[in-house]
Formats: sequence, C-alpha cells, structure tokens
Amino acid sequence: MRDMDDIELTHDAFLGGQVYAWQPKTGFRTGVDAVLLAASVPARPGQFVLELGCGAAVASLCLHRRVKELWLCGVEVQADYADLARRNSAESATELVVVQADLMSLPEEVRNLDFDHVMMNPPYFSREEGSASENAGRDIARAGETRLADWVEVATRRLRPGGVLTMIQRIERLPEVLRALDHRLGAVQVLPISPRGGAPAGLFLLRAVKGRKTPFQLRPSLVMHKGMRHGDAGDGYAPLIEAVLRDGQALVGFAD
Repeated sequence: MRDMDDIELTHDAFLGGQVYAWQPKTGFRTGVDAVLLAASVPARPGQFVLELGCGAAVASLCLHRRVKELWLCGVEVQADYADLARRNSAESATELVVVQADLMSLPEEVRNLDFDHVMMNPPYFSREEGSASENAGRDIARAGETRLADWVEVATRRLRPGGVLTMIQRIERLPEVLRALDHRLGAVQVLPISPRGGAPAGLFLLRAVKGRKTPFQLRPSLVMHKGMRHGDAGDGYAPLIEAVLRDGQALVGFAD
C-alpha cells in the first residue's frame, strides 16, 4: 500500500464520539468488533497492554478511554495502518507505542517485555478459504499469512504469569482456537455473540489466564440486538450493547 492522503481517509466516531480515528475509505475498516474487544479486557490502571494486529488502533484507543494510566503497545504489520495508529493515538492524546512488525518477528524491545494483557482480533479467515482481495489492506486483515495458532502462541509468550489473553474471532474457528491453547493458559471462558435472540452465534470472545487452572466455561450468549428480526419494531442494540458501544462501558458477560 502507498501512503494515504486525507482525501482517502474517513474520520470515524466510536463510543458515541468519545473516540475518533482515521481509517481508509477502502480496505480494512474497523467496526463494532474492535469496540467489543476493548470492552472485554479487564485492565486496571498501571498495567501493560499489548494489542497484536492493532490496525488503526481503535481497540487500544477505546480501552484507554475506559481505563486511564495504561502502558499501551500496538503491533501492526502494514506500514500505512501503523502510521494511522500513531496519528490516531497522537490526536487523542493516548500514549500508545506502535511497532510496525510481523508478529512472528517481533523486535527485541517487545520480546523483552511481559504484559498484563494481550488483546487481538486475528484475521477471520484462513488463507485457504476463498480468493484473495484485490485490496492489500483488506486481504491481510481478513486472511493474513500467519496461522491462528501462531497468534495464540505469540500472545501466550508475551503474557506474564496471571496475565490475560482476550480475543474476538469467528465462531467457525472456535475449535481451531481451543486446539491452540495449551497447558500455559487456563480459566478459559468463551462468550458466544449472537446477532439476535434465538439466532446462532456468529462471533465469540475468549478470555484465558496464563498459569490459571480454573476449568473451562462456556458463557451464556451475548445478544446484540433487541428485535428477533431485522426491521422489527423497537429493533436496535440491546441495552448492554448500547452501553458498550455508545457509553464506553465494560462488557458484562465473563465471570470475575
């Protein structure tokens, strides 16, 4: 990708206008998933947080809006998106260190750190699924070259004992994610995300703790919309989701 001018970007509002971020008009664009991810991280002031595949840094910015005094680091392989992440963090006065690197070749300054939290939204599709997108940014974001198991491995290595991994992913890839978790991670909780009551889950959030041995939990599904069908009277986000997306509140759904 070449450098993007402002005419090729949009300046988008998140959390009801509490967070703004520059994004490409075409290519990969951050949406609700990043906001849900940030709302699921149980961070506390003073902790170290790493976002793998940070894109334009929307998730990190939303997390910082909710929890102040964090030390934030984002890793992004695409130079243009890394530049947008730096611009977005600077304009929002968020202290985010953005590292442009492949997560399989992290620089020493990242490898030497242990984090209280790692959050990530890996590509939703494997390289074997479908054809490549003509837009390089969209293609890498939707089906990168790195295996999902490698994302989990890198995240696990960067967590300190007691550190928490939080990720969002397509429900079809849940078995693949669970296979990638080993003895180092426990207290695994999976929170399915359904578009409407009675509808099958399309996504899931996962939380796991390094060094914890608590048994696996499948949490009750998180339902995004009030109506049973699109266009129903009163259709809109459920109150819990509205509080997350508009007010920047933490997501309720995981056990403490």
